[in-house]
Amino acid sequence: MTKCTQSSFQFQAHFSRGVVARFDGGTMTSDGGAVLLRETDRRLNLLPRLAACFEDRRLPWLVSHSLQEMVAQRVYALALGYEDLNDHDQLREDPVLAVLSGKQRAGEEPLAGKSTLNRLELGGEEPSRYKKIQYRQEAIDELLIQVFLEAHPEAPDQIVLDLDTTDLPLHGHQEGRFFHGYYDSYCYLPLYIFSGEHLLCARLRTADQDAAAGSKDEVERIVRQIRAAWPEVRIIVRADSGFCRDELLKWCEDNGVYYVVGFARNERLRKMIAPQAQEAARLHQQSGSRRACSPSSSIRPPPAVGAGSGG
Repeated sequence: MTKCTQSSFQFQAHFSRGVVARFDGGTMTSDGGAVLLRETDRRLNLLPRLAACFEDRRLPWLVSHSLQEMVAQRVYALALGYEDLNDHDQLREDPVLAVLSGKQRAGEEPLAGKSTLNRLELGGEEPSRYKKIQYRQEAIDELLIQVFLEAHPEAPDQIVLDLDTTDLPLHGHQEGRFFHGYYDSYCYLPLYIFSGEHLLCARLRTADQDAAAGSKDEVERIVRQIRAAWPEVRIIVRADSGFCRDELLKWCEDNGVYYVVGFARNERLRKMIAPQAQEAARLHQQSGSRRACSPSSSIRPPPAVGAGSGG
């Protein structure tokens, strides 16, 4: 039997540099750029604060993977595109992910496996005999707003809260699985609230409810925390016709929050806005740009409503 003992291969040189193939490169990773994420997190101190939103009820002397390590491992993996917990069967041996997660003996001990991380994700808010780690939803919600506030060196004059929903397709028989007619699929219907590029709320919901369900409570919570830090800021809620609901709009009017909300098309609305629609069509024909088509860009204070053309 032939025994191969060659340990390197010499190839055509690249100008003054040699090109050599060898097998002693050691443990390799394809995610070396992730160390930049680590430096960003060090400046924001985000992941340690996120880990503080969990309660760890495990017996300390039986713990192999600390709570902060597991939170960092899962978040960094998601940021790198590894959505499935099954990916951690291999990722737990990745040397860079061990460094990112803060593993004290990185490269010597594996990270948490998929089953351990699954118990972290499904821990819930109530104590359980088999799931010893619980998250505190209020603390996570407050952290998102706090990060948004810290991103501004001084209070802005005005902020816009954008509300929207989207579909999260399901491909099995997950809990809370419902068919949604608009998206023509089985899905979840999460609610998102952004201000610019900052995520202020992400609430997972089932698809068997109105798109605006719970939006008033989320806006109320966000506005309360923002105004505690910036009492003079002007807040505008912006959403499509799916959020044109009395509960949300009345709360905005009662609490001095401006809003621009779309109206679903109907014959009465068409007659009311006919002059504005004609003017917009004329401006579009002249300029070729939709941005110049609005007769007025001003936003009226409560209780006025900006009428849109939502579906």
